[in-house]
Amino acid sequence: MGQQSLSSVSVASLDSASLWQDSPPTSPRTNDSSSIYNKALDLSSIFDGYGKIGNTVTYHALRRFRSTRKPIQKYLFLRDLQLFNPRVYFHLLMTRTEELLPYIYTPTVGEACETYHELPVLTQGLYISLRDRGNIFRKLKAWKQQDVRVAVVTDGERILGLGDLGANGMGISEGKIQLYTAAAGVNPAHCLPICLDVGTNNAALLADPRYKGLRQPRVVGEEYDEFIEEFMAALRDWQPHLLLQFEDFGNNNAFRLLERYQPHACTFNDDIQGTACITLAGILSALRAVGQPLSQQRVLFFGAGEAGTGIGELIAQALVKQGSEAGQQMSITEARQHCWFMDSKGLICAERPDAQAGSLAHHKVPFAHAGVGHLPDLLSAVRTLKPTILIGVSTIHHAFNQQVVEAMCEVNPQPIIFPLSNPTCKSECSFEQAAQWSRGSVLFDSGSPFQPLCINGEECHPAQANNAYVFPAVGHAAVLTRAKTIPNDVFLVAAETLAGMTSLQELRRGFLFPSFSRIREVSVKLMAAVAAHMVASGLASPRASTGTGRRAVRRPCGMCPAGSWSPATTEAGCAMKATAARRKLAPAAALLA
Repeated sequence: MGQQSLSSVSVASLDSASLWQDSPPTSPRTNDSSSIYNKALDLSSIFDGYGKIGNTVTYHALRRFRSTRKPIQKYLFLRDLQLFNPRVYFHLLMTRTEELLPYIYTPTVGEACETYHELPVLTQGLYISLRDRGNIFRKLKAWKQQDVRVAVVTDGERILGLGDLGANGMGISEGKIQLYTAAAGVNPAHCLPICLDVGTNNAALLADPRYKGLRQPRVVGEEYDEFIEEFMAALRDWQPHLLLQFEDFGNNNAFRLLERYQPHACTFNDDIQGTACITLAGILSALRAVGQPLSQQRVLFFGAGEAGTGIGELIAQALVKQGSEAGQQMSITEARQHCWFMDSKGLICAERPDAQAGSLAHHKVPFAHAGVGHLPDLLSAVRTLKPTILIGVSTIHHAFNQQVVEAMCEVNPQPIIFPLSNPTCKSECSFEQAAQWSRGSVLFDSGSPFQPLCINGEECHPAQANNAYVFPAVGHAAVLTRAKTIPNDVFLVAAETLAGMTSLQELRRGFLFPSFSRIREVSVKLMAAVAAHMVASGLASPRASTGTGRRAVRRPCGMCPAGSWSPATTEAGCAMKATAARRKLAPAAALLA
């Protein structure tokens, strides 16, 4: 959906009975709707009189959003707007995606998750806790929306770079699920955010009387696995074909669960595969700018968790594929030699004691190379390995200091530096720092957004490796084709497709990705490419390969009417149609009076 002038947008046809789908919202703590929604954010002025929506409602909503100063207040405003007027909310979300994104997702969602138990919000998703064991299927069947096709699930153990936030992790599932609608046009009524409450090891939350999750340490081992198995089985019985996105699980569980369920379920882990996809796309775009092939790169990762090793594995697969296409066979083991990793103990290598003792974490073992020896810190690793690409996935603020950036510049005329940790307070360096210390030569990509700078008289924009470029499109393509599983080669296709969407002129100004204002256009192209791959490789179900999936491939420009949702969709297909009866206008009027 393209940008529209606010003055030309008429919402007069929106029925005022759709202001509330169920009942007027109330505070989860005080049960006092007016104290939060009228006094704190004063949404009442967005409506005319007794809840009747005026022609300028969208304009006033956007003006109120822009006049709100603090990011967390913008976050609260948008949540409240979604409750009060979902049509206007989704219209803004889908036409002003780039402007709203930082306040429904990173970086603001990090603060929202940290304080979720304190915020005056009504949970939009479904909590499933250890207390629901034996009844998970029944709980899913009782959910208010039964035509669910996409779910985002977390257990809250590793929220962004903020650690264990327990039940507060619901905020990340709620934020991520919104992007399926904003970026790829998935009907919001088909989306379900889920938080699995298995306890928390966050002592501060356990001691806080406002915390709403289970007050117990996290379960582990067999008890945890049995709970996850019941959840996965219940989900499969409830919705035989549902796309499930794993989000912000701890490193150990993230890899185990992906390995266990990916081979026979339509599922992926965005922290591992989505992050790998967007990062590889950024690397391929940067290499177009410097005119070098991937096969000549040495990549050094600072941080060796699920995100980092997932990126390394996808880079290796890309090298194998490119070698095969060029008639130069390369094994996956040889390809992994292009990637080096550092963790809290220094360079991961075969000579390190934990590697020799066999106690190195499973996901690090493929990247424990021999021949260099142990290097204790990042600066010594940069000077010894002379990497062409430096990627930060450590969540250590300022880890890429001036010495490190200057060392990268000594061996690279245009160093490729990606500080991917988020939120912003965890980023390894800022765009301003990287630009200053590299004298403007850096090719930069970060996990959180930074402001553009004027470098050598030209405005340069920092790229943001936002997973929202890829996971909504990949996920929607999987839904449309009814994909049986989502292997890594799907993300390789998505990365290569995305990397080719930016012009050389845009690359010179720092745009490694297309402008996020074009996200719907980008998603359509990615969905078409991914759907074509799924059908051609036999990943699509037989029903989809002769129907939806093939239509998606043959008519990529028809994806919007054929498979995407918008607030202007006709009543038969619109999830936001006015389902509330006219009798609900009375309590609405009382609340807004």
